Amino acid sequence: MRKRLLYAAVLIVAVVHQDFWLWDERNLVFGFLPVELLFHSLYTLAVAVLMWLLAKYAWPEDLEEEEDGS
Repeated sequence: MRKRLLYAAVLIVAVVHQDFWLWDERNLVFGFLPVELLFHSLYTLAVAVLMWLLAKYAWPEDLEEEEDGS
């Protein structure tokens, strides 16, 4: 169940990466930061957390067994 949720999160992150809703946005956040750059920064942090979760909970256990056996 946990792996399925993580795999679904990967699909959601892939769809969200296509930020079509920000293509025409020209506003600045904090007076200097473009909205697109802020979105990409937050997206990158979210992907890093997702990759950590994938490595922790969805890593194939048979790979670890092969490494321990050699």
